[in-house]
Amino acid sequence: MANVPERPGAEFRPYVPAGEAPAEFTPKAIILGMVFGVLFGAATVYLALRAGLTVSASVPIAVLAIAVFKKIGKSTILENNIVQTIGSAGESVAAGVVFTVPALLFLAGGENFFRYFQITILAIFGGTLGVLFMIPLRRALIVKEHGKLPYPEGTACADVLIAGERGGNLARMVFAGVGASLLYKFLYGILGLWREAPIFFRTKKESATYPAATLDVAVTPEYLGLGYIIGPRISSELFSGGLLAWMALIPLIAIFVPETRVVQDLHNLGFSDAWMANNSYANWLYRAYIRYIGAGAVACAGVMTLIKTLPTIVSAFRESVKSFRGGVGPASGVRRTERDLGMGIVVIGSLAIVLVLAILPGFPHGPFPGSLLMSLLIVVFGFFFVTVSSRIVGIIGTSSNPISGMTIATLMATCIVFVVIGWRGDVYQAVALCVGAIVCVAAANAGATSQDLKTGYLVGATPRSQQLGFVIGVVTSAFVIAITLFMLDRTYRGPNELHGIGGPQLPAPQATLMATIIKGLLAQNLPWAPVLVGVFLAFMAQLAGAHALSWAVGAYLPVSTTAPIWIGGMVKAWVDAWRRRKEHAVGEESELSSGMLYATGLVAGGSLGGVLIAFVAFFGDTVLHMEHPSLPDFLDLGTKLYPDLKNGLVSGGILCAIAFAVLIFLLERNARKRLEG
Repeated sequence: MANVPERPGAEFRPYVPAGEAPAEFTPKAIILGMVFGVLFGAATVYLALRAGLTVSASVPIAVLAIAVFKKIGKSTILENNIVQTIGSAGESVAAGVVFTVPALLFLAGGENFFRYFQITILAIFGGTLGVLFMIPLRRALIVKEHGKLPYPEGTACADVLIAGERGGNLARMVFAGVGASLLYKFLYGILGLWREAPIFFRTKKESATYPAATLDVAVTPEYLGLGYIIGPRISSELFSGGLLAWMALIPLIAIFVPETRVVQDLHNLGFSDAWMANNSYANWLYRAYIRYIGAGAVACAGVMTLIKTLPTIVSAFRESVKSFRGGVGPASGVRRTERDLGMGIVVIGSLAIVLVLAILPGFPHGPFPGSLLMSLLIVVFGFFFVTVSSRIVGIIGTSSNPISGMTIATLMATCIVFVVIGWRGDVYQAVALCVGAIVCVAAANAGATSQDLKTGYLVGATPRSQQLGFVIGVVTSAFVIAITLFMLDRTYRGPNELHGIGGPQLPAPQATLMATIIKGLLAQNLPWAPVLVGVFLAFMAQLAGAHALSWAVGAYLPVSTTAPIWIGGMVKAWVDAWRRRKEHAVGEESELSSGMLYATGLVAGGSLGGVLIAFVAFFGDTVLHMEHPSLPDFLDLGTKLYPDLKNGLVSGGILCAIAFAVLIFLLERNARKRLEG
């Protein structure tokens, strides 16, 4: 393990002493970090749009950096650390963007700002603010609180870097997972040998006993790996929400709500007759009612999470400010391991960003000087939640950081301010989202920045080099995030749909929730009945002892998404039981275990495979101009060779189940292996 002192305040000696200065901020480390930032940023966009969840990228990038440098030449531990620092910035910025920016598609006039330039600027400015606001907090949180705040992902990443320096091969499992995942995605996504989401159970809408019930499963590697990583409890809560929605609420609504009323409600929500002709009755009910029930549940759960963590948030902010007052000193003449970017850069950079946002043409900020209010709200909420996020992740880790709750609080407070001063028009919906989006990106990136600075502190990195690396990672990944969003939005849109985002394959639950909150507070045009049903269902879940937020996200997502995640969680439960029985293991599985590393590879490979599949379709449409057939249809061997077997309700399901069973077997077998070294 990394060298963590037993007593807070004890003299700490990093792995690389401050008196030594090995190669660190080198061109090869920067370039490889940028490559990983782009790859993991694009993969995070895909995963967050589909599942509404992300996984920390620091550990897999550190493992991959060590492996790549072993193949192309030698590297120092500090160069490997720079690679994971730059690369992980892409993942955190992408998460913040995807959780908020797609909401523009659901807001009045918001689609006018869903453009490459605007999205890229939001990502760059939000991510950079997260880095700048974190700079004065580093000594307070990372140095002075060393021994008190564990920063679990940061410590685990330091362990990986130190283990790589001493020998061993952690990367083999990650590469095995990536390889299996990419091959699996190629076989069904490009060659079409089996379907992605077969239906295993369905009843007709005319059934007098049990109408419109549907159980389908997206047999994808990224969902299986994600379920393994988050574990059996959270995956079960996600799946239980999906079961309630698709196997209970939809049949119940089908029994008591006449079809004419459903059609009328869909028309009121903007759905056309052509769209209804191409979708199942269960999907009608999902779009008309279940999405709003899920949005109400997620909003309520997010607020409850925020209230529950409010004492921690207040304490975190108070302690951080207290430490900040006594923890920032002059940077000149200090040791290499204590050199930060100067406070002048922090102040001037932050002011420049918020002032440019207030006057930037084509940006949602309202007329000047009223636009300065948006900048003020960004500074106030941004610094507050960056401080909170940076401290909270030190206690509970990045994966449990309540970013959604912080963004909900920001949006609610912003909308209340707008209502008080009379900004209730449609034009201000996008302005409110802009505030929430930048704060969300800043808080998400600050949490990842804190973990990486902890890693650097343990291994003996130069903070200034890491802080520059963060900015490089933010800017590099930002240029790719918007492209990936547009490509996925175009590729996954269904018949008679303007956008793929918000559809069954890219539900984007957090972004839809943000739009729901803004419209509800500013425009007051929500269907409140299903929203309130969702609110009280979330209360019910919380009272029953479940994590209301994970359950509510499950209720919003299609059951085809939550079912394979649950299967991954059950594989994790089986492996844990085996470890306890055979190896007498105690406690949770380490992030450095074979199962976690292989599952991380499944998630990374599956997400990158999804982006590549979208790129193939995009290339066929825009470059080759293939329409009938499209490039994916042309490459679809399954439909050409055995269409009845592939598309049959029973035979197609069996074919998919066999393919998915092979993937499950590979995960279970590799999870039981011992790591070498």
